[in-house]
Parts: sequence; C-alpha cells; structure tokens
Amino acid sequence: MIEYLRGILRENDGEHIVVDVHGVGYGLDVPASTAAELPPVGEEVALYTHLEVRENDLSLYGFAKPEEREVFAIVVGVSGIGPRTALAVLSCLRIADFAAAVVNSEIEQLTRIPGIGKKTAERLVMELRDKMKRLLTAHAKAGYESPVSTGTTKEAALAAEVSAALQALGCKPAVADRAAQRALELLGEKASLEDLVREALRHRY
Repeated sequence: MIEYLRGILRENDGEHIVVDVHGVGYGLDVPASTAAELPPVGEEVALYTHLEVRENDLSLYGFAKPEEREVFAIVVGVSGIGPRTALAVLSCLRIADFAAAVVNSEIEQLTRIPGIGKKTAERLVMELRDKMKRLLTAHAKAGYESPVSTGTTKEAALAAEVSAALQALGCKPAVADRAAQRALELLGEKASLEDLVREALRHRY
C-alpha cells in the first residue's frame, strides 16, 4: 500500500497532479482543498495517499492532510459513493462543515455537493453519523494545542480540546476558539466532549 509520497511536482491542473519520485511519475487525483495548498510546479511536495483498487483499475489519490484522507476513505465506503463524489465532498466543504452536516442531518447542505442527491444525502447521514461523531471525538482527544482560555481550569481544558477538534477538521483557530467558547456557554462544563464538539460545530460561522 502506498501511504505517502514525497517528490517534485511536475504537473497540476487543479484536479490531477503528477509527482516525480526519483524518476518515477505518480499520477494522483486530488480535491480542490489539496490543490490549493500545493507549491508551484517544480518544487517539492509531500502528500498522504489512498490507493483505490477496483477490478482491473488502480487509482491513486493525494491529500495535503491525513484528516482529508481519513474522510475520503470513510465516504468511499458508503454504498453508491465513488471516489469522484468523495473528492467532491472535500472540494466543496471543509471537513468540519461536512461532519456537521452529517451529524446534524443537514440534507440541503449535502445536496449542494455535485453528485449527491437527496437520497444519497440521506444515506450519508444514515451510514456516517456515528462515524463522524467518533471522528470528532477522536480528534478532540488527540490533544491538539489551542490558545483558548476560559474561566476555570476545567473549562479551559475542555475549550482547548473542542477547539482542537474543530481545527483538525479544517476550522481556522479563531473560529474554532469562538465556537468552543459558545458551546461551553450553552452546555456547561458538565457536558460530554462529544456533545460539546457537536454544539460547537453549529457555531462555526
């Protein structure tokens, strides 16, 4: 399994790139979120990768962040969802927004993604809600640092964890901090970490 590539970026059309690794050119399809972070052609690039094996076809996909690859793998595991639609998810929504749309059953938000109709959106919610909840909780427990500070030590620790989870899913630090604070104001420090993250996602704008 190819998990990671580091080499020289030779081609980039915004959707498909070629990376030269010691004279071997690897072609990878990438989401818009990754394409936007790539350096100019001719410079070194490092990508997390996902190899999709289907019958006689091998396709390689590249991601700037491991969280993008993780969500891609989860989405392609849904019945009726292919790699192209999974890339569209990452191209159209930040990970935090997609997770919130699934957890909160925001069907209208999901149907804005190319290739996803109402029935497919409902299937995404049904099949991925628990996985997205676990994903949010796992990132929160990973202990990413955050500058959040609130009244008590426990509140500060909770706010930092919630903010870190949102940042790991693509939210900017200032937005994540503000959403974390709002979630604590509404639910209090006795709420579970999972509930706090879910509430914070509602206030990410």
